[in-house]
Amino acid sequence: MTAPTLILALDFGVKKMGMALGNTLTADARPFDILAMDNGQPDWDNLLGIIEQWRIDVVVVGLPLNMDGTDSMLSKRAAKFARRLAHRLGERHLPVQVYMYDERLSSHEARMMAWERGWIKHERDPIDDVSACLLVDGYFNSPELARYVGSYHDNEQKGKD
Repeated sequence: MTAPTLILALDFGVKKMGMALGNTLTADARPFDILAMDNGQPDWDNLLGIIEQWRIDVVVVGLPLNMDGTDSMLSKRAAKFARRLAHRLGERHLPVQVYMYDERLSSHEARMMAWERGWIKHERDPIDDVSACLLVDGYFNSPELARYVGSYHDNEQKGKD
């Protein structure tokens, strides 16, 4: 039997980033927080501190593709963010795997879910953390669709080839 894996999903945005926690033991997710972003940049010390404190094993970053599956301007920024995150985790020697996961329609679905469950009272209330929950659900249901970005272990191997 393998140990439970703790997953942090990040719904990337330029102004804010939704966060959700999931684990393989219960195979579910819960909203965690919404971080302020400065033009797509988080407070890196805060984000890395959360990952370290919670002993996150996997980070899943939402990939906001166009409806036809092509990259959008935001998806390119999200991919760059995910690469930077993997690099910074490596610098801190944190053994965390980073993946990207298609998040098309997650915001619409999250808003409907949050409204139906009474988590929001107004249609403009933030749902970024609920969108991140949908990333975890997608990752659990179809992990083969996740795009691997990197981990600390990759950085260990770079100098050994």
